[in-house]
Amino acid sequence: MLTAILSLAGLAIIFGVILGFAAVHFRVESDPVVDKIDALLPQTQCGQCTYPGCRPYAEAMASGEADINQCPPGGEQTIVALADLLGVDPKPLNPEMGEVKEEKTVVIIDEDLCIGCTLCIQACPVDAILGAAKQMHTIIEEECTGCNLCIPPCPVECIYIVPVKKSIQNWKWPYPEVQIENGVAE
Repeated sequence: MLTAILSLAGLAIIFGVILGFAAVHFRVESDPVVDKIDALLPQTQCGQCTYPGCRPYAEAMASGEADINQCPPGGEQTIVALADLLGVDPKPLNPEMGEVKEEKTVVIIDEDLCIGCTLCIQACPVDAILGAAKQMHTIIEEECTGCNLCIPPCPVECIYIVPVKKSIQNWKWPYPEVQIENGVAE
């Protein structure tokens, strides 16, 4: 009995030393600037900025590869916040990336028309669509970011854009209007 306990204690110490060494040797430090930029982005993972998600876009901004005006879901408020964080002048949204939506939207699936092809599931960057092959699909509205990437691949056009229903849980005070002219936020 005592040898079993000592054997397990010895193994625990050996594995603890190995894990401690691995934690020190293989540590990956994240850039705090990237974390701050990522926190300002809307986390829609829509790809409209030409990057596969908000984190890669934040990394590209921190390294100077991307400009601050490539995020349509974030709008002018995000551009101004990014300019303030990075110490650069704000710019208008790059029109090549899309346009700012006035209100937040989600998509819904007309379940009577859905054929269960799973193309929308594959296109959704945040896994907000629930369903199986040859079965109808549905949207998890709380998870949907309104990026609308699921609409183009749908062969039967059963996915529709709808505004988010306002409720006590999602209502927010409106932001003051921000106009950017000649690189200055007014």
